[in-house]
Amino acid sequence: MRRELLEVFDNTFPERDYSIEIVNPEFTSVCPKTGLPDFGTITVTYVPDKTCIELKSLKYYFLDFRNAGIFYENVTNTILDDLVAVSQPREMTVRSEWKARGGITETVTVEYSGRKG
Repeated sequence: MRRELLEVFDNTFPERDYSIEIVNPEFTSVCPKTGLPDFGTITVTYVPDKTCIELKSLKYYFLDFRNAGIFYENVTNTILDDLVAVSQPREMTVRSEWKARGGITETVTVEYSGRKG
């Protein structure tokens, strides 16, 4: 996916810890084994430091996965890696919840903590 699609803006309250939750209930990608579409909900929760994630750019970043053949675990870890690289948050969690396929669902949660100490 193209990390360069992501943009940030200055956090007006960098001295304060607060959390931001972003939910995308219409995330799509493609199963790399079958080529069938996968549908999921991506939830990003983070404590910003100096910057916040700009939502329009995040929307286009998510759309870049639409035709990508990628496993759930790779989707979730790639999103975390890219968002952390761009925004350098104090902490971040990315959770992907996938719709049932063949009666099986999957949820993947990955976390990052950039706090010192």
